[in-house]
Amino acid sequence: MGRLIALTMLLIPGILAGYGIKLMRDMLFAKLQSPFPYLWMQFLSGLIFFIIGLGFIAGFVLHRDRKGNKVQDRFRKR
Repeated sequence: MGRLIALTMLLIPGILAGYGIKLMRDMLFAKLQSPFPYLWMQFLSGLIFFIIGLGFIAGFVLHRDRKGNKVQDRFRKR
């Protein structure tokens, strides 16, 4: 059951990051999505979604690897 919860915790930010990439790609091809009035606003929100999603996944993996002592010395807590 714990692994299923962990998978769900990684799946939601992964979808968020994928949606951010989609928004940035659509801005590149000048396709304006409905909730955004301007293309630059669409790109900025896509970039924020991508950074938040990727940051959560990276933090999750770092935390898991720290618990198993699988990180380099510079990433270990002192």
